[in-house]
Amino acid sequence: MTLASDTSAPDTAAPDTSAPDTAPAPSSTAAGAEMTPQQYGVGARFTLSVYDSEYVRIILDALAEADRSGLTIETNDISTFVGGTEQRVLEFLSAVIAAAAASGAHLSAAILLSRGCPGELACALPAGVPALGAAPVALPRTGVRARAHWSLYPLLDGGSTGDHMSPIYTAIEEAKAAGVYSGSDHFATRLDGDLASVLETAANGWIGVGGVVQHVTTHLTVSLNSPTQIAD
Repeated sequence: MTLASDTSAPDTAAPDTSAPDTAPAPSSTAAGAEMTPQQYGVGARFTLSVYDSEYVRIILDALAEADRSGLTIETNDISTFVGGTEQRVLEFLSAVIAAAAASGAHLSAAILLSRGCPGELACALPAGVPALGAAPVALPRTGVRARAHWSLYPLLDGGSTGDHMSPIYTAIEEAKAAGVYSGSDHFATRLDGDLASVLETAANGWIGVGGVVQHVTTHLTVSLNSPTQIAD
């Protein structure tokens, strides 16, 4: 992931260039057969930015503490890719962000989740594969408050006549029921709560829509330890 700071010091940390923890899954499978998350293109790309002079140490320590088992992780000079099951991907994101937030420094995380992989480098879905759902994720609470802007994109390939707003509105209602909905801004829904609750809400909206729309992405910009006064 990119190591970003609001200081004038250059980004000197070397990216993790080690080989992925797991090899990419085969790129094809028979239509209708059970597919692995790798074959279906489930994964995340994220960038963690820490606004502190110790940002390199904070980010690298957080990455080192997180459990990488069962995941494919690839880092370059822009961001980090995490591939695996929805549950494991979200567990990893939550662990890394919470560990960095424990430093007390102001930080933000830009997270993109995607599933159903048209154009993905590691997979190409054969014709006839339907939208495949997944079990909702459940994350242990972190004790870290997070604020986020969340956008959900059902990508209805093949035409513009589909009703893409209904699943979005359903996901927003579920965020309200979960108690993390905090209002609407231009192009995004605000979420506020424990980091795990925020990530769960966004991920489960993404998974839920993914049960009826094959290619779905969702984006979060998460802020933690902000110096800006927040009115509860």
